[in-house]
Amino acid sequence: MSVRWIITLAAAGSAALLLGAWGFQYLGGMAPCKLCYWQRYPHQAAVLIGLVALIWPRVWLAIGGGVAAAATAAIGAYHSGVEAGFWQGPTSCTSAAVSGLSAEDLMARIMAAPLVRCDDIAWQMAGISMAGWNALMSLVLCAVWLWAAWSIYAPRAAATFPRR
Repeated sequence: MSVRWIITLAAAGSAALLLGAWGFQYLGGMAPCKLCYWQRYPHQAAVLIGLVALIWPRVWLAIGGGVAAAATAAIGAYHSGVEAGFWQGPTSCTSAAVSGLSAEDLMARIMAAPLVRCDDIAWQMAGISMAGWNALMSLVLCAVWLWAAWSIYAPRAAATFPRR
């Protein structure tokens, strides 16, 4: 498979995940939380890197795409942990204990709470949330980006350092 096809596969994978997220948001009516938005930014970067790398394939661009995919995988894994209750998410998008609060403090907390909480699972398939699927698919895309980097590097290395 040519380097350009591998790069296209990696960039198209991030574009497909973005389109899926936008589809859930705009067609399915599922408003994203703060962490959902955070997961989208590295995918956007990977798509842009892919467009540049298609014109000018360089190892460092492919590695950059892999780093972007790894970043969104890490954010997705973190978000999945927040949804599962393994750890607390950002205080701006998760609920906290309300015991010991006065009525005024409770009302102030309710009014300041985000509309979409990061610790609620909005959608899941096979017991895995959307954030979990993003993490898994992004790890696959990271591997594809590293395959692209290797495919760019290996022929140049072989020409520079011939075997005897």
